[in-house]
Amino acid sequence: MTEDIQTRKKLLELFCRLAYKSGNFTLSSGQASTYYINGKLVTLDPFGALWTGQVLLSMLPPETQAVAGLTLGADPIVSAVSVVSAYENRPIPALIVRKQAKGHGTAAWIEGPQLPAQAKVVVLEDVVTTGKSAMFAVEKLQEAGYQVEQIITLVDRNQGGAEFYAEAGLKFASVFTIAEIQEFASQLKLGN
Repeated sequence: MTEDIQTRKKLLELFCRLAYKSGNFTLSSGQASTYYINGKLVTLDPFGALWTGQVLLSMLPPETQAVAGLTLGADPIVSAVSVVSAYENRPIPALIVRKQAKGHGTAAWIEGPQLPAQAKVVVLEDVVTTGKSAMFAVEKLQEAGYQVEQIITLVDRNQGGAEFYAEAGLKFASVFTIAEIQEFASQLKLGN
């Protein structure tokens, strides 16, 4: 196995052990679900953050000038990718998109370094259901003058997000699908 495949497998196991739960849940989209994935339990874990950064960095197009995402789920993800990129001698800054404009000072929507106009930014997300959260980040970044053509998520719940992004002309990729997580969790007898 290559290092990338091993890292991805370790990240998958961590998602199954820490983040995946069976039960009755209401998602941020308002939908009811029989399972829940709390990605922050993985992305805020020291090894989870490292492996997240390594896997996502390997998925970024070479021309990527920054990674960004909507607070709070994307905060540890974009930070992990940025730190790992520095260690890999491919420094990529991170941006965080607020859910509402800053209430003081500059009233900014976006936190992080100022990039050149038309900089190529990839939006990162922990879990995609309908796709609306990451799309909000895309819109704010585009309003700021950046080029956003791709969204990458750690987990795709396969509930319309990919189709939503395709309709908007955006490329979309996921590290894992929900089916992959559920299958691996059942092999580990986890999720309850």
